[in-house]
Amino acid sequence: MSEELLDLVIVGCGPAGLSAAINAKIRKQNFIIFGLDFCSPKLSWAPTIDNYLGFFKIKGEDLRQKFLKHVEDMEIEIKSQRVDKILKIDKHFMLQCGEKNYSAKSVIVATGVESGKKITGEKDFIGRGVSYCATCDGPLYNDKVCAMITYSSEGEEELKFLADICSKIYYLPQHEKVLENVSENVERINAKPKEIKGGMMVEKLILEDGKELSVDGIFIYRPNLPPDQLVPGVETESKALKVNRNLETNIEGLFAAGDCTGAPYQLGKAVGEGQTAALNAVKYIAKH
Repeated sequence: MSEELLDLVIVGCGPAGLSAAINAKIRKQNFIIFGLDFCSPKLSWAPTIDNYLGFFKIKGEDLRQKFLKHVEDMEIEIKSQRVDKILKIDKHFMLQCGEKNYSAKSVIVATGVESGKKITGEKDFIGRGVSYCATCDGPLYNDKVCAMITYSSEGEEELKFLADICSKIYYLPQHEKVLENVSENVERINAKPKEIKGGMMVEKLILEDGKELSVDGIFIYRPNLPPDQLVPGVETESKALKVNRNLETNIEGLFAAGDCTGAPYQLGKAVGEGQTAALNAVKYIAKH
């Protein structure tokens, strides 16, 4: 674990996360913001934005660049890494990021909405052969056969990790810019997963082309983890994190902002919630 106890960790670098980071910086907090290489792809895809105050008829990508420039000018560094788990231990939070852990007094989750539709049977086998974190659960599959399904290129680091542990890996990339020649025990399959089957544990991965893969475990890498997998014990409502008007979750010291708190999925709402969550997190830190 990181020896330093941070005031705050912000998970996600979309509009809500960046807004939270700016306000944390202004309030002189010792914090880290985590995000993937490409912050806020959904904003980038917008051809024009008309309903964000002060920026009429602006391209989504142009506004995204303004957000990133604002953060850069304030000397805020975005750590390009996915957070795999957030745990409340005593009065502080432990965040697992690959093989490294961080400790913080408070956390703001601003991960957006979960990307990618769940595979049939996926939810039923969570903890029984389905995992979202190779560095967390990979050692359980030493010399076993596993499948690795990735929805972004960042998941290839976890693929490399698994290649050193498992006897064989079926690699099913669901994205472009695919890693080639990882290891001799990795077999790339260009197909979409359809269903996960088994008894007490995972036994098979069924593909859309009808092929069946016999596996001991299935690792799924999405840029955003399901909220209840990211934060065990957190309350959700209609797949969103349940928060009050202060953006507090049911776990004391854990806040959430942006699309991950549910509809409406609007830019102004995300930016406002990021600010509100940061200001309330600062109050929580000062109080405790």
